[in-house]
Amino acid sequence: MNILLIGYGKMGKTIESLAVKKGHRIAGIIDIHNQEEIKHIEADVAIEFSRPEAAYENVKRCIERKLPVVCGTTGWLEQKKEIEALCEQQQGTFFYASNFSVGVNIFFKVNAHLAKLMNGFPGYNVIVDEIHHTQKKDAPSGTAITIAEDILKNLQRKNSWINKSEENDEQLSIVSHRIDPAPGTHSVKYTSVIDDIEIKHTAHTREGFALGAIEVATWIVQEKKQGLLNMDDFLKL
Repeated sequence: MNILLIGYGKMGKTIESLAVKKGHRIAGIIDIHNQEEIKHIEADVAIEFSRPEAAYENVKRCIERKLPVVCGTTGWLEQKKEIEALCEQQQGTFFYASNFSVGVNIFFKVNAHLAKLMNGFPGYNVIVDEIHHTQKKDAPSGTAITIAEDILKNLQRKNSWINKSEENDEQLSIVSHRIDPAPGTHSVKYTSVIDDIEIKHTAHTREGFALGAIEVATWIVQEKKQGLLNMDDFLKL
């Protein structure tokens, strides 16, 4: 498989290393200095882990040239609907996930189910806590936002999230910490005067995220997948 790698930070370099070990070829690497080359490098699929301010244009260029794109950049999702509309118009392939780890996506399902259970117990308040390394550009993390949105869908007493300690009972607080060298820890805690209930996912390395992105890209190419796709489609959870 020939991969166009877009973004060459910590994740990009990890994806490159693992992809080569698995026998794939890096057809080209796009970084801040050569973004226009996306239009010209031949590849089977693009894997995009860049920066929030660059992701929209990177993905747009891939879709416009009918290059399937797997995107894991967070912090730009206010423009995601435009990309989805373009993908449908161009009959392209766009796979987005806030997190490519299998464990995290299982955690998402557990979190949503727990929120549904806790909807009937108003004596418990809930908070989302996330820890990442200091070089992470966005806060809260895309993973934390996915966790929060799944809680909001299932817990009627919360109607919005806020990235600090809550100011009223209807807000869901996401507390973000930036501590090196943490690759990513996310927890959801329900507290009452009687007891606490907590679920947590702790990543030990970035390799789980990178490997997941490579496996998704392989699936798209081998199965000739088209359209708007996500981890539910891939994992069939």
